[in-house]
Amino acid sequence: MIKVLIVDDSAFMRIAMRRMIECHTDIQVIGEAKNGAVGVQMAIELRPDVITMDVEMPEMDGLAATREIMAAAPCPIIMVSSLTERGAATTIKALELGAVDFIPKKSSFVQLDIVQIGDELAGKIRLWANQKKNIASFGGIKRSPSLPSSALNNFSPVGKVGLVVVGVSTGGPAAMPKVLSSMGRLNCPMVIAQHMPAVFTKGFADHMRAETGLNVVEGVDGMPLEPGMVVIAPGGTDSVVREPFPGRLTLFLKLNDAANIHPNADVLFRSAFSLSVGVVAVVMTGMGSDGTEGAKMLHKRNVPILVQNPDCCVVDGMTGSVIAAGIASAVLQLDELGRRLCKWCA
Repeated sequence: MIKVLIVDDSAFMRIAMRRMIECHTDIQVIGEAKNGAVGVQMAIELRPDVITMDVEMPEMDGLAATREIMAAAPCPIIMVSSLTERGAATTIKALELGAVDFIPKKSSFVQLDIVQIGDELAGKIRLWANQKKNIASFGGIKRSPSLPSSALNNFSPVGKVGLVVVGVSTGGPAAMPKVLSSMGRLNCPMVIAQHMPAVFTKGFADHMRAETGLNVVEGVDGMPLEPGMVVIAPGGTDSVVREPFPGRLTLFLKLNDAANIHPNADVLFRSAFSLSVGVVAVVMTGMGSDGTEGAKMLHKRNVPILVQNPDCCVVDGMTGSVIAAGIASAVLQLDELGRRLCKWCA
């Protein structure tokens, strides 16, 4: 039985969350806290497998509660965030502090789709309860050591690099600032497909710009891609890179109905295949296998595929899929990823 603690200042939401969770017979709610301070104490006393944490609460909000729980009683924390700019910004900070995931809720409880959100929430609870068993010290799931060099293709860029494309999902908000900080400004644009809802990607870009000092922006349709830009693909749609004039790259937004995740890394990677400029692809932490098919396509034109080392991924689904496909050029820690990009593109 998976034990869950609910932390939310709304009595209605606590009831709704309990109903959503306990209709699944393998999950049990062992406690409810009306604010972050109570949630911290209950986390220490009850030792739940997973915590659902509201973002905005009186006395102690979800951000402060996450910080204290991760210090005193580490546990997978799923943020329950309103679809507002403020809620998104706080959620991004919580993910950087150690929260593992988030689930968006509509601002009006009357609009809450309990069935849809309940199924999504239950799936996330099961995933993180299972992951907790593998965690020696929370903040990194222990994986196998790095691959031997014989398992890598060791591709390097041919000529000048004109574009870096990145696919990342769960764990990205905590991992990306570390890569960018060790990378510094590049002499080419970087486009990042981070799996997020639409309202979250602007807050993510703003947070990354403040954390790193780089020119991090949310992408818009028709945006020219200039050297030094780090573009966060907007949520809810897909981003592609086109070359209307030789060497001049432009970002376009186009929803790909065949993709089940938006922004989609495969869609972004495939769009880079026919560009005349040199390309480097990066695949980082995340569930599933998004990025692998696009990386296979880029691999055919000898594009280097850099992969975050699974031992520092929150979830190693995306990285493991690329490694298993035999198309990884290098498997690197976060700071090593940044330094490699700096070496090739600065």
